[in-house]
Amino acid sequence: MLMGIDFMILVIYFLLGLLAGTLGGLMGIGGGIIIVPALHYIFIGQGFPAEILMHLAVATSLATIVFTSIFASWIHHHKGAVRWRAVGMLAPGILLGGMVGATIANFLPSDTLRIGFGLFELMVAVQIASDVKPLPHRDLPATGALVSVGGGIGMLSTLLGIGGGTLTVPFLLWCNVSMREAVATSSACGLPIALAGTTSMIVTGWNHPALPEDCLGYVYWPAALVIVAATFIAAPFGARQVHRLPIKTLKRLFAIVLTVVGVRMLI
Repeated sequence: MLMGIDFMILVIYFLLGLLAGTLGGLMGIGGGIIIVPALHYIFIGQGFPAEILMHLAVATSLATIVFTSIFASWIHHHKGAVRWRAVGMLAPGILLGGMVGATIANFLPSDTLRIGFGLFELMVAVQIASDVKPLPHRDLPATGALVSVGGGIGMLSTLLGIGGGTLTVPFLLWCNVSMREAVATSSACGLPIALAGTTSMIVTGWNHPALPEDCLGYVYWPAALVIVAATFIAAPFGARQVHRLPIKTLKRLFAIVLTVVGVRMLI
């Protein structure tokens, strides 16, 4: 229970939630690229079992993204920036992919998840920073292709504990969707990713013998609860900044954050 956790740990969780919520709302990334590596190191300090450190970090991150996505999507929707048709076509694949990803994650070593997370972040950072322009006539693909893309996004996002923005935003940009609409639509797509991933990680980790106290499957709910409380404050603030900052600034921030987190996880 919360009263049994060191007060400074709770403060760190809250500060993490403020940072992740702001970045999640600002960049449509759900905050997972910040939450997962941070929780990995916090959980080490709390003495949690090494063999499930990343599983706990990934699942707890996904649980917080459920709420981050709701907060950010609400703001973007009122700005008229969410492409709901694209969300509706991506969502079925995302839900299925999320369940598959959680099942795979249950059988992977914690270090494999950590290294995969770091490499993935660096690859996406390079793609964003290079600012490769899509063909001018490229648009969103047909329904079947979008469902398939959603499946891949859902699976990888659940494996990595992210809201999917680090996949969804580059994909939408590649399809000539504007940066602001890509961020807004990605925020909305984060909800089915997080719901499918969280549910599956709870089920697959339910009876794991190494789980610490206060876990619901792989979700460490004290951390999730405090981080969500902080994102309730920060995510709407971040989402509003999307519609104020220059596009180039958004892209540079996106690439820098990915690079720092990726290098840190590999080291």
